[in-house]
Amino acid sequence: MNGRLTISDVAEKVGVSAKTLIRWEKSGKIQKAKRDWKGWRVYLEDDLARIQNFVTSVYDPEEIA
Repeated sequence: MNGRLTISDVAEKVGVSAKTLIRWEKSGKIQKAKRDWKGWRVYLEDDLARIQNFVTSVYDPEEIA
């Protein structure tokens, strides 16, 4: 998908639900996702890396697994 990730892809890679990502976005904990022409959230690899850094800074990786 030409380097783009869906919210489900990111949620799976980070180990949280899509709803958690939306909640974090709304509360300002993570940067708002870009939207495609349909209004769906799309993420790039850089976005995924930032979210992973946030998760590891807040949560013990053992808790997520």
